[in-house]
Amino acid sequence: MSRKAAVVALTALAPISWGSTYFVTTEFLPPDRPLFTGLMRALPAGLLLLALTRKLPQGAWWGKAAVLGALNIGAFFPLLFLAAYRLPGGVAAVVGSVGPLFVVGLAALFLGDRPTAKSLIAAVAAAFGVSLVVLKAGAALDLVGVVAGLLSALSMSAGIVFTKRWGRPEGVGALALTGWQLTAGGLIILPVAFLVEGAPPALTGTNLAGYAYLAFGNTAISYFLWFRGIERLSASSATLLGPLSPITAAIIGWVALGQALGPVQLLGMVIAFGATLAGQMGPRTPKGVEKAEPFGSTEENGRKVSAGLEVSGVRR
Repeated sequence: MSRKAAVVALTALAPISWGSTYFVTTEFLPPDRPLFTGLMRALPAGLLLLALTRKLPQGAWWGKAAVLGALNIGAFFPLLFLAAYRLPGGVAAVVGSVGPLFVVGLAALFLGDRPTAKSLIAAVAAAFGVSLVVLKAGAALDLVGVVAGLLSALSMSAGIVFTKRWGRPEGVGALALTGWQLTAGGLIILPVAFLVEGAPPALTGTNLAGYAYLAFGNTAISYFLWFRGIERLSASSATLLGPLSPITAAIIGWVALGQALGPVQLLGMVIAFGATLAGQMGPRTPKGVEKAEPFGSTEENGRKVSAGLEVSGVRR
């Protein structure tokens, strides 16, 4: 397997993991608590990574980390969970599938990446394919849920582009940068959650298990893989891994919830997956991949971080 293929495969674990978010939200978590759910997903994971890396931002990176934390976490999570609560998982996923189109436009504006016909076709095909997955689902659309889904996709798309634009500080690993963003995003959500939703709800064992999965497997590990992948892939290649999330959500809905998957839905999965593959067939290897340190270790705070943590697990 080439190095680029390995980077793509590891990065793909993140959207695959995020495809389970809708199922966990609706089946394991207390209802109507999108802000509290976003908080519980982000802040514990961020604090854990800060404790492991023991490295804080310096200088201008306090502001940059706050902006990235707001785009990737602080705004994205509440909007994502609001969409997940108000829309069926497949519908929420298809609304978010416009992300690649947002990334193409934002990358042209902020990175100087001129959109190519291939990237535009792949982005449109991905959105169309995911749309077919829920075309005959018979689910009613909720305007608030649809708007929240679109804004969450825009927020994360901007986060991808600015993550590419700013990179990370010299001597700081992706694990530390992930911790900065998760902590900043969680702290942004914290006061809003208490002002809007009030005191935390009483939690059952099932709720705690759901939050533990979202915080550590679905967030701490998956976002580390995601941010590391963004460094090594083009913005369009990274975002075109996104359709793996709704495909996973649809498969989970079919297996675990008995949701129907007809020929049209299966065709949509094929189209979306094909667009994902097409999005990875650009230049052989971005510069960041060849010069990257081996995936098994990252120099952080003067010591090596165990590869076991980096790959032990893993909108979305």
